[in-house]
Amino acid sequence: MKNYDKIIIWSILLLSAIIILTNCFFPKHQADSTGIFKVEANRIAQEISAGNEININNYQTIAGVYECTDDSLYHSDNPYVIHKINGKFYRIEYREANQNSRILQFVNITLILLFCFTFSVLLYVRQKIIKPFHEISELPQMLAKGNLTAPLKETKSRYFGRFIWGLDMLREELEHSRRRELQHAKREKTAMLSISHDIKTPLAAIKLYAKAISNNLYSDEEKRRSSAESINAKADEIERYVNELTGKISGDFMEFHAIQKEEYLSSILNKITAYYSEKLQLLGTDFIIAAYADCLILCDPERLEEVFQNIMENAIKYGDGKIIRIDISDEEDCKLITISNSGNSLPDTEISHIFDSFWRGSNATNINGNGLGLYICRRLMNEMNGDIYTEIQQDMFCVTIMCHKMT
Repeated sequence: MKNYDKIIIWSILLLSAIIILTNCFFPKHQADSTGIFKVEANRIAQEISAGNEININNYQTIAGVYECTDDSLYHSDNPYVIHKINGKFYRIEYREANQNSRILQFVNITLILLFCFTFSVLLYVRQKIIKPFHEISELPQMLAKGNLTAPLKETKSRYFGRFIWGLDMLREELEHSRRRELQHAKREKTAMLSISHDIKTPLAAIKLYAKAISNNLYSDEEKRRSSAESINAKADEIERYVNELTGKISGDFMEFHAIQKEEYLSSILNKITAYYSEKLQLLGTDFIIAAYADCLILCDPERLEEVFQNIMENAIKYGDGKIIRIDISDEEDCKLITISNSGNSLPDTEISHIFDSFWRGSNATNINGNGLGLYICRRLMNEMNGDIYTEIQQDMFCVTIMCHKMT
């Protein structure tokens, strides 16, 4: 904001300097022009003295030449000089050279209008664009600090409508995500407390039975066997609680929503191509999209793009960088889109776990990630009534997306 104010000040100073210099220049030019008139008046006097006919159109500053014998010699609205030539008096009238006063007035008016226009534009930009943007520039910092309750207000000019709308959507999503995390944490804590309390009872019984056996409190074999069976039963009970706890922790922790509508497959693939072509070219990776017949598919376009992006990023991270290929085929009323990358290093035995949340394969050593990419892909495809699966073909790791065609 301060830097822009400096620009306004310097613009005002510059235009003011131009006006001042212009006004300083014109008087000097006028003096030079007056010298031209004197030269032309002397030439006319010489022409009259020589008896030549005078054509005032040949002179830049002469307005008229008049021979006078009475008092009218001194009566004229124009500036003039009087020459006595061959015993006669001549009034030589002249114009203001180049009409400097009018030109200077016109130039001044033009410069003042330019000054006012420039100042108005700069002030308008300051008030309607720079100042509102300076105010909303603090919004991302507010969101980062967790101030998510107040909706974001749009300025009256609406220059930042889509930007404000996007930030407000981000705010709502962050607020919803935070509420979801708190609820999830609360459920987990409640479950942990409940199950830990339930575990205490069978655990205490196991300790009692174990202590009794250890101290030889049971004299016959039948009682010892009964105690061992009780210990085993209580252990089974604890195992059930542990499994229940594991199930709660490993359950779904993310919410996904998809809006089904018709979209051309080419529209999705063109966006993926536009995004990744240059990136893969810089990486030296061949990017091939096989020929295909375009058609309408049923999907959420934004969510399907997200699926493509997750798969493409995995192909870049875990492939050998030689080739990434997209093939499209038909199967009944479905389109199968297969994204393959060379340099597969995942064992066949791990394929069954690839869509599990937070699971990372043995080929993920020293590669950044959280093990959620393909898990999110599967959830999104389920929301779109589609499917996704993987397979390994020779050295190629293949991920296939199934979308329903519109007939």
